Amino acid sequence: MPLRLNQLTQPPPGVQQLGNGATTPTGDALKVAPTVTAVGAQQYIRMPDVYPDFPYKWVSWDDWLSKVDTMVKARLNATTTTGINGWEIWNEPDGTWDTAKAGPYNDGWTKTYRKIRSLDTATPIIGPGTTIYNRDFIKSFLTQAKADGTLPDVIVWHELSQGWQNIDEHVADYRALEKELGISPRPISINEYAWTDQVDVPSAALHYIAQFERTGVNDAERAYWYESGTANGLFYNGQPTASYYMYKWYGDMAGKMLPVTASGDLDGIASLDSTRKIVNVVFGGDYGDDAVKVTGLGSFGSQVKVTLTASGITGRQTAASAPQPVSTQTLTVASDGSVTVPVNGMDARAAYQLLVTPAAGPTTSWQQTYEAENASVNNAQRLAAGSASNGYYVGRIDGSGDVRKDSFVDFVVNVPTAGRYSMSVRYANGGTSTATQGLAYNGGAWSTISYPTTGSWGTFGSTAASSASLDLKAGYNVIRLAKGSPSFAGGTGFAELDSITLNKS
Repeated sequence: MPLRLNQLTQPPPGVQQLGNGATTPTGDALKVAPTVTAVGAQQYIRMPDVYPDFPYKWVSWDDWLSKVDTMVKARLNATTTTGINGWEIWNEPDGTWDTAKAGPYNDGWTKTYRKIRSLDTATPIIGPGTTIYNRDFIKSFLTQAKADGTLPDVIVWHELSQGWQNIDEHVADYRALEKELGISPRPISINEYAWTDQVDVPSAALHYIAQFERTGVNDAERAYWYESGTANGLFYNGQPTASYYMYKWYGDMAGKMLPVTASGDLDGIASLDSTRKIVNVVFGGDYGDDAVKVTGLGSFGSQVKVTLTASGITGRQTAASAPQPVSTQTLTVASDGSVTVPVNGMDARAAYQLLVTPAAGPTTSWQQTYEAENASVNNAQRLAAGSASNGYYVGRIDGSGDVRKDSFVDFVVNVPTAGRYSMSVRYANGGTSTATQGLAYNGGAWSTISYPTTGSWGTFGSTAASSASLDLKAGYNVIRLAKGSPSFAGGTGFAELDSITLNKS
């Protein structure tokens, strides 16, 4: 759970693919769904992994459509399973589709899309899932899909052998292609990234993440190169590797993401938790002596505490018990609100974390406010508003009565001790009457939380009615606010979620 997983791509029900080194098929999306949901993540189902071989060996259209029918019906029969947010029709069709036997891929997409929609009208369909950003293939695909009325809900391609350097150009080119073809903007999923010699190098994986953040990629998943059950090298014999810590630092980011300017090979990601006054910078990619400049620290006071930690470079087959402390120092904030932190003896393979707080430390010792847009959002949308804290909120939380459409937000929270906590919800309700949602935590019983009208949409606030008492365990807990969810009868009216705040009772 500390990794704060967001999105996975998993094999379908009835998977026949053998994972790398596995002797039996693994990863059936419906079987792992309870675990995936419990950590606040969602899943795309990769349908062709129902075949035992890769590259896939085509049999016939009757065989394929029969398999599609079986997979979709298995999902529909899983009436308590949530978090399945996409059917991936094919994987790397520019390299694995057997045109000689199956006909043109674009025709095959349309035929399969229509088969899925004849059974399941709700779950998004994603594609095409090309091996690289293959512009000509994607343009041909989108042109026919638009004509056939079978456009994907999420656009997918892979960033592997081409490296991270051109991701920004690929995203910009794709957005221009949408405009050229008259297609509304689609979320972008890079559901395989990092080549075999990059995926377990902390700074290399970080370079990909920095590009994804900078370009607004919706989600990205590590390529499945190595042993199953290891998150592709983040664990060895159940223990973290050095790469794990880079991802944990990323998952720990709270508040809002900050713009980062790369300098040569040095790049990274950063966040500001304005509630606690913590700037979290994760960077890497350079050798020797360098420096990181952090700006916008005027509200932190005249001095700041700076803690520097290194991930190490163990690779995927050596566990790392902890990241490596490098330095802790107090620096004076310059008149322009910045500090420049020297980082000496850098290893270009490692990732580094820089935590900046006021000299006295964070305003609280644990995170108390959690932004809704940073939570796991199911069948709702992250939207922008200047009146929302950190500028974003979650709206269109409208679905109930069907696990494929149920709208809910899962907050993964971390508290220092077990006990009773009060939770207040900051929300907006522009309707004329009180709205309600379901509240449950750690898979427990449902209660109802109420949202009296706030006068208008975009007017956010908290009330006694939008508060509750929770008995939480020490460490990580999952809090769900739902319009619809399995075992919950459904909420009433409409409310938009900005954040939740916890206090020890």
